[in-house]
Amino acid sequence: MPLVPPVEHPQAVATPSGTRAGWRGWIITAVDLLFPPFCPVCRVRLDAGRRDPLCGACWEHLERIPPPVCRVCGRPFGAFTDGPGRMGGMPAVHLCGACRAHPPSYSYARAAARYGDVVRQAILAFKFGGRRALAAPLGDLLAETAAVIPVQGVDLLLPVPLHRRRERERGFNQSRLLARRVGTVWGVPVRADVLARAAATLPQTDLGAEDRRANVRGAFTLRRPGVVVGRHVLLVDDIMTTGATAGECAALLRDAGAATVGVVTVARVV
Repeated sequence: MPLVPPVEHPQAVATPSGTRAGWRGWIITAVDLLFPPFCPVCRVRLDAGRRDPLCGACWEHLERIPPPVCRVCGRPFGAFTDGPGRMGGMPAVHLCGACRAHPPSYSYARAAARYGDVVRQAILAFKFGGRRALAAPLGDLLAETAAVIPVQGVDLLLPVPLHRRRERERGFNQSRLLARRVGTVWGVPVRADVLARAAATLPQTDLGAEDRRANVRGAFTLRRPGVVVGRHVLLVDDIMTTGATAGECAALLRDAGAATVGVVTVARVV
């Protein structure tokens, strides 16, 4: 049991020769000795393969979503398929019955991982435990969706906004931190001043699908509609459950003239 609380650590930086980079490597080593770093998910001390502040084992056990998935909402099919489909240079995928019956407001949605135990604990520690450093590994996980979406055509990343009161209580907007990380990896600009949350809605966690849609109806406003006209914009959030929040934001963006509205999230409830 450590005598001091775990702290968040920057990742070790390696030089081309494979050694730690100068003074920063010495600082990280010294901090690790004084404040032993522990994974916020499994509480194991960080060691080889670490993706600070996640340990290597937790990083590897994040349940990535492989194809096939619905070509619109991104829901994984597993072995089930119900007809071929294609979208804008993306791999051949399929269309689910829900999207066929009720097409969503967004053009496509993709999630990096299933909302399993490891990603759930990581997101909880990130959002409610104040572990902002988790934006780095979770953002890197989200950036893996570049394999299944047309990143080269994306003009802007738009984090899904929090109401100002909730952001003030939390101290940050997790979607904005994720978008910044992804924007750096992909080389795509982030605009956090386009969408705003006008209403302090109830938490979506304990609501059913219909109540979720009603809860976010009219909750968002578009502050700078001219920014999205004719552009391919990508909403960034942490979790997709029913897609109610993403759908409400996407409808605003499409009505304002966005050419394509995509959605990417770290995890998806399936």
